[in-house]
Amino acid sequence: MEQHHGLRDQDGGPEHPAADHDGGPDLHAFVRSRQGELEGQLAEWVRVPGVLGVPEHAQDLIRSANWLAAAFRDVGFPTVEVLPTGESHAVYAEWCEAPDAPTVLVYSHHDVRAAKPQEWDQTAPFEPVVRDGRLYGRGSSDAKGQVLAHLWSVRAHLHQRSLTNDPQNPDARSLNAAKTQNLSHSSGVSTGSTTGAGSTTAPAVNLKYLVEGEEEGGSPHLAKLLEEQGDRLQADVVLFSDTLLWHADHPAVCVSLRGMLSASLQVFGPERDVHSGAVSGNAPNPAFELGRLLALLHDGEGWITVPGFYDDVEPPPEDLRQALAQLPFSEEDWLKRSETGAITGEQGYTVLERLWLRPAVEVTSLIAGDPIGVSRAAVPAVASADLSFRTVPGQRVEKVAEQLRQWVEASIGDSFGHTFSVDLETAQEAYRTPEHPAVSALERAMGRGFQSAGVGRMGNAGGGPAELLARALDAPVLFFGTGLVEDHWHDSDESANLAVLVNGAVTLAAFWDELARME
Repeated sequence: MEQHHGLRDQDGGPEHPAADHDGGPDLHAFVRSRQGELEGQLAEWVRVPGVLGVPEHAQDLIRSANWLAAAFRDVGFPTVEVLPTGESHAVYAEWCEAPDAPTVLVYSHHDVRAAKPQEWDQTAPFEPVVRDGRLYGRGSSDAKGQVLAHLWSVRAHLHQRSLTNDPQNPDARSLNAAKTQNLSHSSGVSTGSTTGAGSTTAPAVNLKYLVEGEEEGGSPHLAKLLEEQGDRLQADVVLFSDTLLWHADHPAVCVSLRGMLSASLQVFGPERDVHSGAVSGNAPNPAFELGRLLALLHDGEGWITVPGFYDDVEPPPEDLRQALAQLPFSEEDWLKRSETGAITGEQGYTVLERLWLRPAVEVTSLIAGDPIGVSRAAVPAVASADLSFRTVPGQRVEKVAEQLRQWVEASIGDSFGHTFSVDLETAQEAYRTPEHPAVSALERAMGRGFQSAGVGRMGNAGGGPAELLARALDAPVLFFGTGLVEDHWHDSDESANLAVLVNGAVTLAAFWDELARME
């Protein structure tokens, strides 16, 4: 299929406010009229516990992939396949019947994190319920809701195009006259099979979806899949849909993603757990040493102290810093939404800059002694911690890993043994979206989807295989997700904001229209 790298706006003019676009109200009306179906689908899919990394859920991962494949076929996608990948399965869907239009590859995932049912208050993790405009359940927001927003965007897009192209509907002809003119350049768009709902028109752009099943494990087999399926996955742009929005009422285009490197540190003291009453005062306690090392990771101003860690960090673009400063923000609102209790971190940068533009390190697990059950009052033989490093453009995870190894070797006390390991197989590089006309198209689409004249810019604090996708497919990566910090990803009572899913579906449907206007 012919590719059209280097997309540009067809009219070449300035960005248009949301109110200037036609079709937005029609898209909203369609998705809202079918919101009950969207909710039902999401609930049905959430009931499939496709938890990655838990052997008893291996079959559920296959069920999850098959569920999604059936959903793509129900929308009308002519090509749908379930592809084995490591310990899970990916779903590939393709609808490419617009030879003169751009091609988009959408990336997301269907696997979910493990849950602790005893910590869920609103519902059991895989027994979804709707309360106060939210659907609760594991995977509802990360990322099954995001994927379903895509499916309903295609439905809305096809519905709008069928009205535009229906010669028997004079109201539709009048309502969509302007849009018909705008879309008329997409020659070669074929008509699909007739269903109970009437004739199904193909999308105005070429759509490809890759929804993997190992993202929650760091996508260890994605590189191999991209290599094996590289030819069929070629696209002009990649749309990465596994990210957060800034606020339900204030849309912002995500333009960057931090990298990720996981590490594990074990510190060894006595040869075995020893009764503290027998050796207290002279035995090397690895819990103290591990605590000392973790405390050394930051200085008094919140900077990471590993030598050379900041050497390759690129200065944040000034225009992006200004864009972040324009987002509506208050510490009170942030603390309420994030439930973090306090604001800490690197001095000299704002909260949003620390979140999206600066590197960071977090302790995600800390174990020593008897964390569960009755204490034995013993000095532990081992203390361990899991660390998560977030990197930014300029840094490379392999170099950061070597810096960390050298720092541990130089910092640990002589009385202690240790092991330090980094997981380079699942490490991910940082990525920043380049200047590209599709970014402005997405910005306009978000204005329509969220019915807002102003659309900001933001980043994403987490990681993901965006850099891998960009490198393997030689295409720019754009980001659009429907998650919110208050959705509680990876935590108890995960939920999806249903109004945001509707606005997200409309945004994506409008984005397909916007891309169809480009050449």
